[in-house]
Parts: sequence; C-alpha cells; structure tokens
Amino acid sequence: MFHKIILKNGLRIITVPQKNTQAVTILVLVGTGSKYEKKEISGISHFLEHMYFKGTKKRPSALAVAETLDKVGGIYNAFTGQEYTGYFAKVEASNFELALDWVSDIFLNSTLPEAEIEKEKGVIIEELNMIYDHPMAHIGYLWTKLLYGDQPAGWDIAGTKESVLSLDRSKLVEYMESQYVASGTVLCMAGNIEKGRAVNLAKKYFSKIKAGRSYGKPKVVEDQQSPRCLLEERKIDQTHLYLGVRGYNIFHPKRYVQEILGVILGSGGMLSSRLFIEIREKLGLAYYINTETEGDTDTGFLATKAGVDSQRADEAVYAILKEYKKISEIKVSDDELKKAKDNVRGKTALMLETSDALASFFAGQEVMEKKIKTTKEIFEEIDKVSANDILKVAKDIFREEKLNLAVIGPFKDKEKFVKLLNL
Repeated sequence: MFHKIILKNGLRIITVPQKNTQAVTILVLVGTGSKYEKKEISGISHFLEHMYFKGTKKRPSALAVAETLDKVGGIYNAFTGQEYTGYFAKVEASNFELALDWVSDIFLNSTLPEAEIEKEKGVIIEELNMIYDHPMAHIGYLWTKLLYGDQPAGWDIAGTKESVLSLDRSKLVEYMESQYVASGTVLCMAGNIEKGRAVNLAKKYFSKIKAGRSYGKPKVVEDQQSPRCLLEERKIDQTHLYLGVRGYNIFHPKRYVQEILGVILGSGGMLSSRLFIEIREKLGLAYYINTETEGDTDTGFLATKAGVDSQRADEAVYAILKEYKKISEIKVSDDELKKAKDNVRGKTALMLETSDALASFFAGQEVMEKKIKTTKEIFEEIDKVSANDILKVAKDIFREEKLNLAVIGPFKDKEKFVKLLNL
C-alpha cells in the first residue's frame, strides 16, 4: 500500500509504510538527466549530482556531509540516469528525521564551492577512464551510441572529458535552478514510518523547494532502415558484444509482452532461459550472457549482452540471432510462458522486500509515468500476456532492418559482423 499527495507547489510526496522492517529509506527523484542536456554541457546532470555531496551551509564540507549518516550506520548515495537523478538515505527507523533533514539539506542547500568543482572534474574524468577500461561496462555506452548517435539519448551520461572540463559554477547553478523544481520532483519515504508524521516532516524539511516548471527534453530521433554495427578495436582476450533491436517505450500497450519475451530469452538472470542454455551450457561460448529489455518515456530496446571467446565471436552472434528468429516463428509453449510469468512474480516479490527497493519502485513510476501501478495491477497485466502476444511482438521487433550490434574486441573490420546481421 502507498499514499500520494501533491503539494500546492507541485512537489509529489509518496509514503510506503512497511511494518516488518527496522529500516527507512528517503529517496528524492528529480525528473531530469542526460536526455535534457545540450552538447556543450553534456554530463552536467551527473556532475551536479556529485557536487551535492560537497557541502551545505549547515554541513560546510564533504566530511561533514558524509559523517552525518556514517555516525548512525546509514547507507546513502546518488545516481544519474537519462531521465532522472536521485538522492537517497537508508537508516535505522529511529534516525528517520535525521535522514530526512540530511537529504533535504543536500538537495536544497548545496553551496557548490568553486574549489570543489575544479577538484571534482578530475574525479569524474577518472570515472570515465574507469568505465572505458572495463569493456563489460563500456559496451553499454557503445550500445546507446549505436542506437541513437549524436543526440542526448546517445551521449554518455557522464559526458566527455572535454564537456566536463568546460563546466563551471555558473552553468551548474543555471541548470540546477531551471531543473530542480517542485513540479519535477518526487519525494518517497518507505519503510518503518507512520504516514502522518512522515508527511508533516516532509512538508517541514522541503518547504523551501523552488516552484516553477523545468524545461523538457528534445524528442529522440530514430531512423533506422538497415542493420547497423559499431566496432571498437581493443587488444583484449574476450570480445564483448551487445546485440539486439529497437523496442517499445514504457507507454506502449505491449510493454509487458516485451518484458516477458525478454525473460524467456534470458533477462532476470534465469539460468534455464533459452540463451543461457544455448550460448553457455550447450555451446560454451560465454561466461556471462544476459538479455535486457529497457523502456524509457520515448525509447526502448531488447538486447543481449555477452562476453565471448574472440575466436568464436561470429558463432555467438549467429547463435543469438538464431534464437531471436526461432521465437519469432514458433509459438512458445504454455509451460515456458508460465515459467517466465512466475519468474517475474517471484523476482519482484523478493526485490520489494527492502525499503530502498520499495522507494525506487514507487518513485520511479511516478517520475517517469506520472502514475503508479501496484504489483497487483502489474501482475494482472502480465497475466494477460499470451503465447500469441509473444509471437506477434517477436515478429514485430525482430526484423532485419532493426538489428544493431556493438562490439569491443580484437577486430579491425566490422564488415564480417555486418554480414551476419540477418534473420
């Protein structure tokens, strides 16, 4: 159960009481991220998120910010996505008001010191270096670059070294004041809380949030007429690949069909999924392989990510495509469909045992969709998915002209991979 109110200034407050826990999570999500950026300030959402831990008037240093919750064993962090930025604290229930004060303080009162901005540029550049040096992570950036190209949806969330170095305090303040407003913000409090007290305290600590409306994001342009491949040559022992298709966004009526289709193929870590059994167990081509279905407000995809033997990379691509084609031609069995649905139910139940997961579940829906479905409502949608639905969606998305392949490996010529991209 949850309760939602909207204050006069537009701030949305969600409470999710959970009796069987000693924990409380406070999560603030603001509806802005890398899709809202211009090229010259690419990475500013992520940079601002970092700067919110550098000091407030009440807690004038990074040490003071960190020690507040360290002293009570709290867990705290922040994150930036393409369409939202989040700040959270998870504490033992008796420290609820302390955590709420802390989250509101960094969210509303960060001072963005000039000296810290200059130092943080180096930190973020090292973060970019770290991900680049980790092909299993960097392949995800190549995938979005391949799908969306030179537009906000195709840029690295953290920006580039050049854009990060060009940021200054005036740009950060301008972006913060335009985007961090009440109407675009969701505050969710989940765990061992009493609803009335939580709402009253939320009003107290977030009373200073700025009213107004933030600016929107540009429409994502998707124009693909033929298979595409993006190759990054690296002298590494294992080839990392991302192979998939454009899919449905979160508002598409078949979004849950696409999700179940992904589970059957290999999302959610199901070791009896089609691709895990075929690629790892039968062919021995990969240690890790996972299929992902992702939907945002205006984009979506289904793709398989794997690290494979470089000498057999073409074999891995062929094998994955073979499974895509098979599921778009032959109806899944009732047993396999039931297994996928039950897997989603079970995973969801386990995931939502903790207060931080509950906060993310409810706040994430609210900031992205402006409405919230309970697990019961979501499961009702999943129950409606039929084998015919799976077949129709597979036929729709698994088309040759929608195929995309990103590769990191010891290869000079991408044409060998382009030639494989057919169904």
